[in-house]
Amino acid sequence: YHTNFLTDKPRPVLTVSPSWLSPGVSVTLNCEVEHPSAGWSFYWYKAVPDLSEKSSSYELLPDGSGTAQDSYIIHGQTHTAGYVCRAGRGDPEYHTDHSQPKFVWSADVHSAASLTVSPDRVQHFTSDSVSLTCEGNFTEWRVRKFSEKGFFSHCCDCQKLSGSSYEIHSLQEGVTVYWCESGSGEFSNAVNITVRETLGFGSEISSFIVPFIIGLVSGIILVMLLLCCCRKIKDLYCNSLTQSQSTNQNSAAQQKANKNENNVYASLLPGDFPVYEIIKSSGNTGSGGPADEHRNVTSTLELKVIDEKTEFRKWRNDDPDVSSDYEDDDHETGSVSGS
Repeated sequence: YHTNFLTDKPRPVLTVSPSWLSPGVSVTLNCEVEHPSAGWSFYWYKAVPDLSEKSSSYELLPDGSGTAQDSYIIHGQTHTAGYVCRAGRGDPEYHTDHSQPKFVWSADVHSAASLTVSPDRVQHFTSDSVSLTCEGNFTEWRVRKFSEKGFFSHCCDCQKLSGSSYEIHSLQEGVTVYWCESGSGEFSNAVNITVRETLGFGSEISSFIVPFIIGLVSGIILVMLLLCCCRKIKDLYCNSLTQSQSTNQNSAAQQKANKNENNVYASLLPGDFPVYEIIKSSGNTGSGGPADEHRNVTSTLELKVIDEKTEFRKWRNDDPDVSSDYEDDDHETGSVSGS
């Protein structure tokens, strides 16, 4: 609720929800006045551009005259549009001033009126120049803007080039909505332009320096990861090779030790009897150790065939008494056998 100081009339405040249209969504208007419970009636209007007056005229919306509710719902709105409200009370009825126009914007381009921006990008800089072109079935156009600070105005900084083309040389930092209005009251699609402060190297350099730094850092990180992976693979390979060589050396040393400890062989010694020698050698050639006890140790094993008759004769020859007795027995035996 405000007061128009020119007319000294109270001015209601209009709010629109949502600000940007989407398919199938209804638009709700709310008109706020002082002392809302004091029996106010509300009037709802559509803003129609009037290029000759550099302002807008107001058309009463259907069933928008003298409603008791301070809200109004619009169905089926598909294009950019502006709305206004006012209130009245008493008999005779006293009316407030019209509210400031509020807009609901659509980004959809339609054939009746359209707005294009060049260069067409999400973000601009204060040092950039932007071209706006209004296109449609009309010859007269004007560009309107609405800043994020809530100011609605003509595009005073838009310089007309030719026909329906305009150029903005000095962009203001912030978010601003631009749209075109035709001489017959049509609204174009709205374009949201975001402007950032130039960083001193120019807008082109500023727009690429951040992606360049991000790409450079990402590349360095990737190279470092690849180097770490290669180093780990190399370390694993070297460790595996070292373990394999160590295993082979240990195996060869074990085989040599086993051969030295178990190097036992036998050979037949010359002579009349079957005699074998067994030799066990030790790998330690030093002195004073346990291995010296086994160094050059030769054992002789004599294997003889025991002949009972031969042993008996040997025993008899060694004992004279037994020998003579057996000789007598032999003679007796011989005499008996002779007889």
